[in-house]
Amino acid sequence: MASDIMIKNSEEDTQHIAEAVSAALYSRDHTSHMLGIVVEAVSPGSARLSMTVRQDMVNGHGILHGGLCFTLADTCLAHACHSRNIRAVTHSCTITYTAPGHLGDELIAEGQEIWTKERNGMVDVTVSRRSDGAVIALLRGHVRCIGGVVTEQIP
Repeated sequence: MASDIMIKNSEEDTQHIAEAVSAALYSRDHTSHMLGIVVEAVSPGSARLSMTVRQDMVNGHGILHGGLCFTLADTCLAHACHSRNIRAVTHSCTITYTAPGHLGDELIAEGQEIWTKERNGMVDVTVSRRSDGAVIALLRGHVRCIGGVVTEQIP
């Protein structure tokens, strides 16, 4: 029983840290604010963000600009990989666009750490349309922990 309480407190603590770190990241991320990216959920090693495709986000083909889809996915990766309050940088990413995003689409990016070892990690992010669940992009990012913390302000 005592160990159950300790595990529960540990899970509550890690969730609290993930939320505080995500809030700190978001407060300083002017690009996310400009694009209307919203953090919907975060937990240790995972994150869910959303963004609605606006007129100024479509390219010459009338579909979502790939760079902006990448930005949503990369931002989701950042919230997932920083959720333990350890600073990291992305050192490589690959993205595959599987379907177009269209004006008015609400996109959901869901990221999950899939591997960590020492100072290295890997995060997979799926970007899909909220309306029909269609996957529009898959991103795999490799991150490297660089030391330090994202925020000292964990309430």
